[in-house]
Amino acid sequence: MTALISIISLFSIGLYVLLLIYLRIGWAKVTIPPVIAQTFSTKVTVLIAARNEEEKIHLTIEDILAQDYPKHLVEVIIVDDHSTDNTAAIISSYAAQGVKLLQLKLGETLNSYKKKAIAEAIKLSTGDLMVATDADCRMGNQWLRTIVGFYEQHDLVMISSPVTYFQEQSVFERMQTLDFSSLIGMGGAFLGHGFAATCNGANFAYRKDVFYEVGGFTGIDDLASGDDELLLHKVGERYPGKIGFLKRREAIVYTHAKPNLKEFIQQRRRWASKSTKYKNKKMVAFALSIWLCNFMLLLTAVLGIFDICFLKLFLLTIGIKYAIDLLYMTPIMNFLKRRELLLYVSFVLPLNILYFVIIGFLGKNKKYAWKGRIVK
Repeated sequence: MTALISIISLFSIGLYVLLLIYLRIGWAKVTIPPVIAQTFSTKVTVLIAARNEEEKIHLTIEDILAQDYPKHLVEVIIVDDHSTDNTAAIISSYAAQGVKLLQLKLGETLNSYKKKAIAEAIKLSTGDLMVATDADCRMGNQWLRTIVGFYEQHDLVMISSPVTYFQEQSVFERMQTLDFSSLIGMGGAFLGHGFAATCNGANFAYRKDVFYEVGGFTGIDDLASGDDELLLHKVGERYPGKIGFLKRREAIVYTHAKPNLKEFIQQRRRWASKSTKYKNKKMVAFALSIWLCNFMLLLTAVLGIFDICFLKLFLLTIGIKYAIDLLYMTPIMNFLKRRELLLYVSFVLPLNILYFVIIGFLGKNKKYAWKGRIVK
């Protein structure tokens, strides 16, 4: 048994190393596009689904209205998803500046409220390029022109752009920023290899006609989450090589980490639940490989309490994981200009192993809390 566990452990860490080298190469293949002076012609619709966001939504709206992009080519549609606070009233206060409020009908019983909100906004839209973000995000005034410039120069059908956390108030939040950055880097790295694997709906653009061409959210609307990643997979199947990752700092959207462990776990359960809808065998194999590596690390750590051989195996494999994680994360954190957070890799590593294994199991339990609702 000792020999078998050792073989599986060494195999899993070896596979993990190969996967992260693959991602490191993919990230390097995504070049930073040059800024080219141009006259824009694309009509853009900025989409936001909002629920109980009275605290911060005015900041998001102000950032969007301050964009350095031709005003006649920008449309802003915000969907109020049955908010019980002043979210709708705040959105309405910007009507004179062209912000459109769309309210979901009361009494509708849905599972995917966010997908419904986005789909209804797209029906109402007049833009050619949909640019989705969230109601608690911040962005610089070059955000839209950077996205549209990339879109027009490269004839893309979908664009994934970077998202990061900011204004962290605790060590826990800074650790989340590092972990979250690894996921954003993963999405960019996969696209560097021409594979549409993962993205984030807080900074996501796609052609309106392509959204309808792939059937919108049909087939994935039984799941509350996945308005970004599962749609990415649908478009990736139809348009391989036509999806880009925008590796420019001007395109970054900023949001906040979860303030406590409970909200963090709920967020990761929601993200993990999307894996049940993965159809691409490569993506399933990748996710299982990462989970296996973390599971074997956790197993050898526990067995190492009772057996020195397993303790040595654990120390060897976790040392290898630390080194390859650092190698993978360094260029991503350099891009985000958060290199100082690399100091937290050693703190994140053991916690990452634990939560990754646990979330892998919890993600199979489809029900979770989101925005004050129990959904699946």
